Amino acid sequence: MAGHGIAHFKNDDGHRSIEIGVKEFMCVGASAPFDHPHIFIDMGDEDEAVCSYCSTLYKYSPALHGEETNPPGCAYHVDAA
Repeated sequence: MAGHGIAHFKNDDGHRSIEIGVKEFMCVGASAPFDHPHIFIDMGDEDEAVCSYCSTLYKYSPALHGEETNPPGCAYHVDAA
């Protein structure tokens, strides 16, 4: 998670839902310049949460760890300057 203290996820391909291995994360929408305000989402006791900007449904999966996603490739990374 270079550049982040918390996992960030994106939805460049417009998936209806994305499985992730964490319950606290940031949604960025799509990669820049098509991103929305990066918002913190905390699932709490639930196993699903919907981003209020892009409507991506995030589903918690204990089989995944850190920035792993299903479908793959939805972790968002900031390139170092």
